[in-house]
Amino acid sequence: MAGVSPRLLWKAAYLWAWKGDRAIRAYRVRRKRGELFPPFLFLALTHACNLRCNGCWVHTQQAPPQLSPDDVHRLIEAGKRQDVYFYTLLGGEPMIYPEIWQIIERHPDCYFQIITNGMFFDPANVERVRRFGNVTPLVSIDGFAAENDARRGQGTFEAARAGLARLQKAKVLFGVATTVTGRNLDEVTADPYVRYFIDRGAMYLWYYVFRPMGPDPTPEFCVDPAQMLTLRRRLLELRRRHPIILIDTYWNAAGEAVCPAALGLGFHIGPGGSVEPCPPLSFACENIADHQGDLLRTIDRSRFLRGFQQFVTKRTRGCVILEHPRELANFLRESGAADHSGRDALAEIAAAPPRSSHHLPGKEIPEDYWLYRFLKRQLFFGMGGYG
Repeated sequence: MAGVSPRLLWKAAYLWAWKGDRAIRAYRVRRKRGELFPPFLFLALTHACNLRCNGCWVHTQQAPPQLSPDDVHRLIEAGKRQDVYFYTLLGGEPMIYPEIWQIIERHPDCYFQIITNGMFFDPANVERVRRFGNVTPLVSIDGFAAENDARRGQGTFEAARAGLARLQKAKVLFGVATTVTGRNLDEVTADPYVRYFIDRGAMYLWYYVFRPMGPDPTPEFCVDPAQMLTLRRRLLELRRRHPIILIDTYWNAAGEAVCPAALGLGFHIGPGGSVEPCPPLSFACENIADHQGDLLRTIDRSRFLRGFQQFVTKRTRGCVILEHPRELANFLRESGAADHSGRDALAEIAAAPPRSSHHLPGKEIPEDYWLYRFLKRQLFFGMGGYG
């Protein structure tokens, strides 16, 4: 943490960790009352993007939809009323969204995570991140140059690396998001990869598992069951060896698989205002304009979101998109959920073969390091709602 400004560390500790813990406590109280509202929200500001990554579920149309700044402010204010102060901003590419900095500046009592491809960290934007202090960039990089560029486009690794260098120089708290594929697993879970980003100032490394979605699903990138177990084991090993937080949202402290949407931990607001279970699943029966804009009533009274939770928990602790695509397509059809993907995502899901996810019953590997057991059971940083 020595490379991060003390002011930014203090802001993260207060706005992310302390307020996040408060959000988790409020979420648990709501669950006991039978109310549905998450402790954080994904806000997809826009579907516009400058890249065309393999397996991306976002359809970049000629006139991509985007949330209006007024809608974003209303969503954040609605969240605050439920003790929600952490917002993940994504897209598309959220840094294309013209009003992103006005939103962050207008809500200094909130903490924002920007999931970005890292192409837009010019000196002016880096200075904004440093000055506001209530934002942590999470830069998507999927391996070293050859592996990353094979999925994201030629030259994207070097462009993102240059952005990281500017963030490090400004002593900003930032992380790197790596999507694990069947092709890059060995590279991105090896010591040199983790050390590379430690040396470049990253404070956390967030691992995702590839999901074959979108018009170009590229199933050759999928992670098979043996590789999933390898990923789990290596994460535990790397956590003991390196001074960086290594995050996953796939397993709880006992090593059991988790679906955050099935637990109501975080829902996704699409750029058209649709209220969706999770970022890859762009289906909804509700919109943020429903119930006169009362987001609590819209989410809490959603038969679709509650039905989705029941649908998942009856079948798996893991990902129904991967494990039960045809049943999921039938559920979406029977629920009357509208497809907000901009393509025929329902047909894509219905045609997909079943694949394995992170749910591997009988092969659970518990967290063996006290710090991560604590994070996952208690703190928002580790998705403490799991405990």
